[in-house]
Amino acid sequence: MSEEVGEENGLPSKKVLGLFALAMINVAAVLSIRNFPSMAVYGWSCIGWYILGAVMFLIPISLAGAELATGWPQGGGVYAWVKQAFGEKGGFTALFCEWSNNLVWFPTVLSFIASTLAFALTPALANNPWYMFSVMMIAFWGTTAIAYFGEEASTKFGNVGVILGSIIPAILIILLGLWWMGSGAALVLPPLTFAAMVPVINVSTLPFFATIILLFAGMEMAGFHALETKNPQKDFPRAMALSAVIIVVCTVLATLAIAMVIPANQLNLASGVMQAIEYFFKAAGVPWLVGPMAVLITLGGVVSLAAWLIGPAKGLGIVAEEGNMPPLFDRTNKYGAPVAVLVIQAVIGSIISLLYVFLPSVNQAYWILSAMTVELLCIVYVLVFASVIKLRYSQPNTPRPFKIPGGMAGIWLVGGLGMFGTIFAFIVGLMPPSYFTTSPHTYVGSVLLGTFLLAVPPLVFLKFKKASWLKPAGGVR
Repeated sequence: MSEEVGEENGLPSKKVLGLFALAMINVAAVLSIRNFPSMAVYGWSCIGWYILGAVMFLIPISLAGAELATGWPQGGGVYAWVKQAFGEKGGFTALFCEWSNNLVWFPTVLSFIASTLAFALTPALANNPWYMFSVMMIAFWGTTAIAYFGEEASTKFGNVGVILGSIIPAILIILLGLWWMGSGAALVLPPLTFAAMVPVINVSTLPFFATIILLFAGMEMAGFHALETKNPQKDFPRAMALSAVIIVVCTVLATLAIAMVIPANQLNLASGVMQAIEYFFKAAGVPWLVGPMAVLITLGGVVSLAAWLIGPAKGLGIVAEEGNMPPLFDRTNKYGAPVAVLVIQAVIGSIISLLYVFLPSVNQAYWILSAMTVELLCIVYVLVFASVIKLRYSQPNTPRPFKIPGGMAGIWLVGGLGMFGTIFAFIVGLMPPSYFTTSPHTYVGSVLLGTFLLAVPPLVFLKFKKASWLKPAGGVR
């Protein structure tokens, strides 16, 4: 295991990540078992929806990420890539949008972790706000503590956690589905036909289209770890391909396994993934697996949280290191972890979680915040796809060990598909849900205003940037 010294901060930068570790970072960020039941409701047409999401987003972001990561493996992920194409304002905006959307998303995944763990204890605990908040905080600050010990500790935790908490549960669901088919038990799905796989796209399903496009968000997460990668030029494209295959196979087959066994009307009534899992295992005659499965899926939720918690925080640390934010954000520990950013986001996320659990009256406001996370992610990905296209023109001679095939036509096809999908997701993401009681204009205006406020801070930081924010070459201010 080699050790090099980073030029920017003088701290040891261990090259600890290989192909498998990079792939697991993406799998941890993207593969989400909690999405399976909501997709299984659509029966065979979930295949068509998944194909649509893969063509419009997963394949384009995987190819774009592979080219950008191998061409500019200096660290910083989307910040480094977009900065090359559109300067500091563009790169900082892309990175900050990815970081700020996390602040509202954290309580969502934390509540999933707490309610899932309740199935391994007493399901009624999921209705206890004190239990929910306590587990959410233990998971949040525990994951932050792991990140404190740097890349090596986070990688070891992530590699083990994603296998135990995401891949193994998905494979187990798939195997039980195959067993169900082989046993001759009745399937709740009609015979498979091409027409059954075609998704129905109309006004009522348009908001779902945005969900499908962003179902595979996070494929760029490995790019934040370029400085700790042993051989980024070779390992990044391979990791993108490996993680994409694992995600698609596990997601599609596990969703179909649930759809074949559990009636869609019961999936509609289910309030969480574990209720669907409980039905599945009881029907299969293995109810004793519900508790252990709840523990594993809880671990998978924690690993997903860790991937999103650590990646953008590392990127923000690099932004601060370059003097674009006050010195507070540049504070790292002896492990190279951006401790200040980790603590700041943990404090903000904890406050939002507190309101989320104990103040039901803020639910509508929270739905607006949740819609803003979609819009912020769309901004990130539009900038990434625009960057991969622009850099073919502005920096054609930069070595790219992996290039999107097909020359300029190929880059426009891939980047264009990705941009169209994310722009369309941005537009339909502004459509208010049926349960929202205020006027559509109020909803759209609130979402756009909130998105603007969470996207504009980079411009403010750069406007008031001071020379004293830049760390001297020796690493000490």
